[in-house]
Amino acid sequence: MTPHDSRLRSFLIAVLPGDGIGRDVVSSTLEVLATVAERLDGVTFETEEHSVGAAEFQRSGDPLPEAAVVACRRADAVLLGAMGLPNVRWPNGKEITPQIDLRERLDLYAGIRPIFLYHEQDSPLKGYGAGEIDFLIVRENCEGLFSARGSPFDLQSEEVTDVLRITRQGAERICRTAFELAKQRRNHVTLVDKANVLPSMVYFRSVFDDVASHYPDIETDRVYIDAMALYLVQRPHAFDVIVTENMFGDILSDLAAGLVGGMGMAPSADVGPNCAVFQPSHGTAPDIAGKGIANPIATILSLAMLLEHLQDSEATRGGQLIREAVAQVLACPQHRTPDMGGFLSTREITDLILDAINQR
Repeated sequence: MTPHDSRLRSFLIAVLPGDGIGRDVVSSTLEVLATVAERLDGVTFETEEHSVGAAEFQRSGDPLPEAAVVACRRADAVLLGAMGLPNVRWPNGKEITPQIDLRERLDLYAGIRPIFLYHEQDSPLKGYGAGEIDFLIVRENCEGLFSARGSPFDLQSEEVTDVLRITRQGAERICRTAFELAKQRRNHVTLVDKANVLPSMVYFRSVFDDVASHYPDIETDRVYIDAMALYLVQRPHAFDVIVTENMFGDILSDLAAGLVGGMGMAPSADVGPNCAVFQPSHGTAPDIAGKGIANPIATILSLAMLLEHLQDSEATRGGQLIREAVAQVLACPQHRTPDMGGFLSTREITDLILDAINQR
């Protein structure tokens, strides 16, 4: 993606704080961006905030206004907090999910979810130290079982059916993404499917095999989704890049986050051919919104991904500064927010990360 103004090396970031703790964690993350920007040579960042989500739906009747979508298309990257609230629903009873609408409208087909253990105390698994759990989940974002979510249904009917949709184009591009990412890591890709039962998954596996044939230097294996839930608990160190269908990726992402400290430690990117959105994998957590105790680290690490995505050497250095600062802070076992068993507030953990950046 090219800079918004290549002469100034200035990048435009659309900011969508959203709902609940989204606003809390985005506020912290923008402070980190400002601090990092001061340490980069010749790179500036312009942020442009837009209202989206459940609160916007209650205000205007539209959780994802067209102006916000246009802004996302125009920006070099998008920083998203979290969207939706459990009690804000469409008339048919479904919770509004503008974050999924955004993925589909912008064709953000690749959900990239890094799982990394920063400290042994943060994993419920015994025997794993810092860096020993380190893999990527690459989730297909625009098809799969989620593709049926807009279908009409009747709560009074005797049957409702969801369709799991896999297209050749969709499967090919998500598999290619997984292999390209593996080339930058440890040269191993695991396909997760249910090809022993579902025809759609047999088809997905066939496409995966075709794509794999073009990457002879990358090792591959194939695991059924139920077995993968077991293996991630038994031997998460064995995996490098995991590619899978939309719903399977959604479920495995939460399980995997639990291996490294929880959802507050789970950054993500939703990437398409022309746009990219960076956000924590967690939800809006309305029960703690505004209390100053939300964990901002997943969002701050999502910012690191955003900076690296800009394909600018200094912006990439900024992403690395963030990662090093987070690692430095988390090296101390007492530096934890309540979700990770600690006592630090959002403000306190953010200040520690800012201090660590300043020290560099």
